[in-house]
Amino acid sequence: MEYLMGIDVGTSGVKAIIIDSTGKVIASKIESYDIKVIKKGWMEQEPESWWNSTKKVVSELVKETYINKDEIKAISFTGQMHSSVFLDKDNNVLRPAILWNDTRTSKQCEEIYDTVGGLDSLLDYVSNPALEGFTAPKILWLRENEKGNYEKLECVLLPKDYIRYKFTKDISTEMSDAAGTLLYDVKNKRWNSELIKKLNLKDNIFPKVVKSTDIVGNIDKEVAKELGLSEKTLIVAGGADNACAAIGSGIVENSKAVLSIGTSGTIVAYTDKNSIETKGNLHFFNHACNDSWYIMTVMLSAGMCFKWLKKNILKTAKSYDELTDMASESCPGSNGVIFVPYLFGERSPHPDPNAKSMFYGLSSNTNNKDIIRSVLEGVSLGFRDCLASIENSVDIEEIRITGGGANSQLWVSIMADVLNKEISLINIQEGPAFGAAIIAGVGSGIFEDFKSILDKSVKVTKTVKPNKDNAKLYEKYYQIYTLLYDNLKECNKLLN
Repeated sequence: MEYLMGIDVGTSGVKAIIIDSTGKVIASKIESYDIKVIKKGWMEQEPESWWNSTKKVVSELVKETYINKDEIKAISFTGQMHSSVFLDKDNNVLRPAILWNDTRTSKQCEEIYDTVGGLDSLLDYVSNPALEGFTAPKILWLRENEKGNYEKLECVLLPKDYIRYKFTKDISTEMSDAAGTLLYDVKNKRWNSELIKKLNLKDNIFPKVVKSTDIVGNIDKEVAKELGLSEKTLIVAGGADNACAAIGSGIVENSKAVLSIGTSGTIVAYTDKNSIETKGNLHFFNHACNDSWYIMTVMLSAGMCFKWLKKNILKTAKSYDELTDMASESCPGSNGVIFVPYLFGERSPHPDPNAKSMFYGLSSNTNNKDIIRSVLEGVSLGFRDCLASIENSVDIEEIRITGGGANSQLWVSIMADVLNKEISLINIQEGPAFGAAIIAGVGSGIFEDFKSILDKSVKVTKTVKPNKDNAKLYEKYYQIYTLLYDNLKECNKLLN
């Protein structure tokens, strides 16, 4: 039997999985680590902690599965997008990595717009807006605030590419992660040298860009020995976490999208067209499949809203299942309460750091059951807003759902009613690591292509259809929901 490994360098930990040549998951392992909150909005991690955790999960996984090391044919990687690893001329890390959820770079985002001539010009360059989480403003911040480190800077890598470097000594990235730097021409698949020159950045600090399925080398001998792997194991480039999550959900053809209810919320829709025009309220990135792209919307607070309600408002020890049971006793529409889920501002479809959360429609009859249900409905209305933006560009015929929220039967049914679309649950819940393992298989030739193996391994286990009466009600609620943001936008600015 031949086996493949996928490694996900996430924000909260490293996950490694092994699959066999049929796409079946054999085993997985997770090792957690912390985020360093330097001060409000400043989020960092030590790349060495990623590497130590990776070594631990890989070596333990190999030992516990009793798989012969020669049977692990290929390994590929995925990880958090945008987070920046700064290396010197000897490929040593200059400082802790600045993460995707770090917001210190608002000033640098404004500088980017001023330099290029506004949002429309930036979209012409890289198809995406300037956001604090992206890589480009982090490099500008380094230049302006840590001049010594910037002078020593010889290369900028993304997290999964740094870990892959530790395996192989190969310095490179691939298109799906390069797309999230704000310096990569997504449509023409190249570093945008004109933009890099305009921003007066060093033009030699950006690594070569390969395809996600390219073999970039074999494991370093010493690393192979330490981890219990064969030196013959192929290392395949891999992909960004959202691209790999999409692959892991079978989103590799037109008209399909995956909706994820995690801490944040995303919708990722596949497209084989590079002609998508955005208005800066969604993302357009290269997919990890060859000659393809994906449109993505990001809600900054999705599952986090439920967690916030439980911990900060209800202050209850009840489980999430118990809370959803309470929510099921409220009626659709939560007795007139609408929750707006902008706890941390918002990214899609409103790239607005001033956006505020609220409960609207509270009355003397409102109870906890209504409040809980309104949060589930409000997050779903936020996804409806995101989906409307995507459907301005592509048609969506099938939506698959993943993430912790997918485990709630009530929440999935509310989502189907609010979106007025069928929602499909799938058998794979391994996330981006599974997508990375599939990339390892395609890159090494064990799998012929993405579609054929995913059709065999990723199966729809249940389809939830919308309730027509509920869908009509939620259509009215959606009209009110959109008005709340539009009418309170200036108030939110003043409040901030």
